[in-house]
Amino acid sequence: MDTLVRKLKMIVQDGTLRRRVLFVLGALVIFRLLANIPIPAAAGQNLSALLANDQALGFLNLLTGGGLSAVSIAMLGVGPYITASIIMQVSSMMSPKIKAMQTEEGELGRRKMTQYSRLLTVPLALLQGYGLIAYLSQQGILVGLTPFDIFTNTIIVAAGSMLLMWIGELISEFGIGNGVSLIIFAGIVSRIPATISELIYTFEVSQLPVYIAAAVATVVLIMAVVFMTEAERPVPVTYAKQVRGGHTTGGTMTYLPLRVNQAGVIPIIFALSLLVFPTVVANALSQMGNGTLQAVALFIQKMLANDWINGGLYFGLVFVFTFFYTAVTFDPEAISHNLQKNGAFIPGIRPGVPTAEYLSKILTRITLVGAVFLGAIAVLPLVMQNLTNMGSLAIGGTALLIIVSVVLDLVKKIDAQITMREY
Repeated sequence: MDTLVRKLKMIVQDGTLRRRVLFVLGALVIFRLLANIPIPAAAGQNLSALLANDQALGFLNLLTGGGLSAVSIAMLGVGPYITASIIMQVSSMMSPKIKAMQTEEGELGRRKMTQYSRLLTVPLALLQGYGLIAYLSQQGILVGLTPFDIFTNTIIVAAGSMLLMWIGELISEFGIGNGVSLIIFAGIVSRIPATISELIYTFEVSQLPVYIAAAVATVVLIMAVVFMTEAERPVPVTYAKQVRGGHTTGGTMTYLPLRVNQAGVIPIIFALSLLVFPTVVANALSQMGNGTLQAVALFIQKMLANDWINGGLYFGLVFVFTFFYTAVTFDPEAISHNLQKNGAFIPGIRPGVPTAEYLSKILTRITLVGAVFLGAIAVLPLVMQNLTNMGSLAIGGTALLIIVSVVLDLVKKIDAQITMREY
C-alpha cells in the first residue's frame, strides 16, 4: 500500500508523467463521447435486443465499448485498423521485401509499415461500414435509406473508425501504454455499470448458485491470467572473461527471461477482430443482387451461427495468433547474434546457429503452453454460456481477460516510467 501511495505521489508531482496520464484520460473521454454520437440514419435507435441474439456482433460491440449498440459514428471501433495490422504482419512473413523493410530499415521501416496499415484501414473501414449498415437495414433497424443515405452513413462510420485509429496512435506516442488496447479497455470498462445493473435487475434467488460460481470463476480467472502473464522461463547466460589493459571483465552469469505469454492480450484482440470480419462481409454480400454471392453469404452466416463452429474458430485464431505474434516480436537469430557479439553464451550450447535453434525450441514449447491457456480461457465462457444459458458470460469472460492483461501491461509501463525518473 505504501508503494502504491508513493507511486501515485510521484505521478502527481512529476510534470511529464502527469501530462502523459492526463492526456490518456482526455483521449479516452473523447472516445466515449464519439461512442455515444449516433449516425444520421439511426437517431434514437438501439441494438440491445439484436445484439443479445448475435454473438459475433456482441463481440464487435464489446470492442467498440457499446458504440455498435448505440449505432454511433464509432460503431466500427478500431477493428479495421487491427485487421489491417494483421494483414501487414502476415505480409511481412510471406514477403522478404516487406520483412526486410520491417527489420533492416529500423525506425524508418516501422513508420512505413504503420503508414501502409493506415492506408489499408480505409478500404477495410468502408467495407465493414457498408456491411453493418446493410445488415441493420435488412433487420429493420435503419429504415427508408436511399443509396445516397447508405453512401453518406458509410463514409461517416469509416471516418469515425479512422478518427479512433488516430486517437489510439496519439495515446501511444504522447501517453502511456498501447493506444489501441487502452481504447478497447476503456470501452469494456464503460459497460461494467450497465452489466451490473442488468444483473441486479434480472436477479433471481434460484440463480444464486450460478452467480456464486461465476464470481468464483472470475477470481480464479484473474489469478490464472496474472500468473501466466508474469510466468517466465529463465535461460542461463554466461559472459566470457576478457582481459583488457590489465583489467579482467566479464565472467558473470545472468539469465535471459522468456515469457510464457510473450504475446500478451494481442492474440485475443486479433482473434475477435477477425471473428467479426466474416460476419460483416457476409452481411454486405447478402445485399448484392447476385444469387451466388447471396448463397455464399447465407452459408457463412449459418456456419458462424453455430456455437461449436464459432467457439472452434475462436480457439483456433487465438492459438495461431499467439504463435504468430510471438514469432514477429521475438527473433531467436537476432538474440543469438547479440549474445555472440557481446561475448556471452548459453552454458553447454555453442554460439551462433545452435544457440538460435536452442532458443527457438524453448520458445516453441513455452508458447504452446501460453497459446493453449489463452485459447482455453477464451472458449471457457462460451461453454459456461451453454451450460447456464446466460449470454453475458461469454462476452464477460473475454472482457475480463482483456481488462486484466491491459492493466498488467499498463502498470509495468508506468513502473518503467517511474523507475527511469528515479534514476
